[in-house]
Amino acid sequence: MLELFLRSWPLLKTAVLVTLGLGLGAFVLGSALGMGVALLRNSSLRALRVIAFMYVSVFRGTPLLVQILLIYFGLPHYGIVLSPIPSALLALTLFSAAYLSENFRSGINAVDPGQWEASLAMGMGYWTCLKRIILPQAIRISLPPVGSRLIALIKDTSLASTITVVEMTRVAEQVGAATFRYMEMFLMIGMIYWLINQVLTLIQTYFEGRITRRYR
Repeated sequence: MLELFLRSWPLLKTAVLVTLGLGLGAFVLGSALGMGVALLRNSSLRALRVIAFMYVSVFRGTPLLVQILLIYFGLPHYGIVLSPIPSALLALTLFSAAYLSENFRSGINAVDPGQWEASLAMGMGYWTCLKRIILPQAIRISLPPVGSRLIALIKDTSLASTITVVEMTRVAEQVGAATFRYMEMFLMIGMIYWLINQVLTLIQTYFEGRITRRYR
């Protein structure tokens, strides 16, 4: 297997960067969008709540693979042509935002409502209260599921191979087809995914411990 690893490394090192770029990029963009959707879900305006609910319903209720294929193959029918990597990034972002919005919303709703009332009674505006009082606590509460979503997102990047994005799974398919050593290649790729996610798990655990100590 070592010989196969060294043989495929020139392709793998680029593929690992593509996988990380897609996963982390979609996580950052999805977190920003997800937070916006979470705030809309808690809006006092019914129309905004309905729009946010429908967004979450559609993107959580349909397979990510279908979403990737719709964006890559479907949008060109409407004159919107995206190359494989932007298509995959857009699909992963929209998909992850739906889940992250629920993680953030649960964190916001878990904060004692009395803190909203106290902050507003002290003269803080809505956004000041949200930024200084509510969000720091909400992020601490939602950190474990948000971290789990990042790990899941790294694994979800493997679906980008269906639209020819040369990430790790695509490289495994290509090298496996050239050498007929599919078992070894996919075991190797699985190990790399595992190592990446173990590093992310350790980082998540570190931040959880640091934030928890701050609030003790």
